[in-house]
Amino acid sequence: MAGDAGRKEEEISKVKIRSKTHVKPGKIIGRKECQLVTFDLPYLAFYYNQKLLFYKGGEFEEQVEKLKDGLRVILEEFYQLGGKLGKDEEGVFRVEYDDDMEGVEVLEAIADGLTVDQLAADESTSSFKDLIPYNGVLNLTGLHRPPLSVQLTKLKDGLAMGCAFNHAILDGTSTWHFMSSWAQICRGSNSIAAPPFLERTKARTTRVKLELSFPPNPVASSNVHTDQAPQLREKFFRFSEAAIDKIKSKVNSNQPSAASKPFSTFQSLAVHIWQHVTQARCLKPEDYTVFTVFADCRKRVDPPMPDSYFGNLIQAIFTVTAAGLLLANPSDFGASVIQKAIEAHNAKAIEERNKEWEAAPKIFEFKDAGVNCVAVGSSPRFKVYDVDFGWGKPEGVRSGSNNRFDGMVYLYQGKSGGRSIDVEITLEAGTMKLLEKDKEFLMQ
Repeated sequence: MAGDAGRKEEEISKVKIRSKTHVKPGKIIGRKECQLVTFDLPYLAFYYNQKLLFYKGGEFEEQVEKLKDGLRVILEEFYQLGGKLGKDEEGVFRVEYDDDMEGVEVLEAIADGLTVDQLAADESTSSFKDLIPYNGVLNLTGLHRPPLSVQLTKLKDGLAMGCAFNHAILDGTSTWHFMSSWAQICRGSNSIAAPPFLERTKARTTRVKLELSFPPNPVASSNVHTDQAPQLREKFFRFSEAAIDKIKSKVNSNQPSAASKPFSTFQSLAVHIWQHVTQARCLKPEDYTVFTVFADCRKRVDPPMPDSYFGNLIQAIFTVTAAGLLLANPSDFGASVIQKAIEAHNAKAIEERNKEWEAAPKIFEFKDAGVNCVAVGSSPRFKVYDVDFGWGKPEGVRSGSNNRFDGMVYLYQGKSGGRSIDVEITLEAGTMKLLEKDKEFLMQ
């Protein structure tokens, strides 16, 4: 295994960038400005959000031309991704677009010693870095670079598509709306299912002035390991439909009361991960552990926003308990803690959070999710395996190495279909070793 990993690292290190071009909308758009709102601003000090999709087969040059042609069309609707971050005369951040801007950055690369199956292995993203642009690049640098960079890499038997999105401009829902729309155009559609809703100020109008400067080294990698920093590992776990049903059934078998609302698939899987990661961390009973979920607020705000709202409309929901309580109780205890926190995050709570933040803005860093945390991003509701550009569904979808810390979890629609869910987890190496041996966690 170690030899295989070493060979994979060696092959990926042979990624060669062949060219860099820019793609702009196919029609004249004119000058456009759109204020960033309270939901966007906390993410300025996150890193670019990275996604990697890989596909088998196809003629690389033809694929690249098809993708660029489709990008020109789709940017007519999603033109903000071809613009840049800016500030107005009062210091309020905004997305700016003008026809003379460069547009989306497209890199073409080759790694013809690397196969799709190597990328699909369970040991995940630290070795993918050279396939995705903007490693360790802060969203704030979007003042000087495009909100989207795409790297198309020719593999031995397919194509890797690495995308870096400015997280201050869009969240996961908007990211996958864009990706599926781009794919729809590439498959030959004349229009997309749902144009983006670009009026961010319909969700929040407050103008927040921020004085932000770059940290001493803004392009330091988000997971550089110093002697003091723990060694992190990423791992991909696949939960079949049967395993998900079993987890959900177990959590719901001991409900607190007859009147209790059943726990959702998300809540059931979340507490399963939270408990087993906490156990693998070997915490003391009195140690606190935090569960964080980045929740979509489109239907929670008043008035509700459409699913096609383009921007960030997420907020982090935190809940905390003692490790001893979480582990000594049946799983419905932790599920109840998560359920109550999520249900309490209604329009009133969102409004209060926004007002509190606007009164004293705090720019999050990607690792601010809490002590001994399990933080969940992405969602199995995103139809990542429907992103078919005309040469079939992706063989795999991964998150890049940006915005990772001990306890970060990404959930994806399962590759095996149905109700299956793929779980990408980053943990300290010692904790991961214990989790990998935990048969109850793995549902074996």
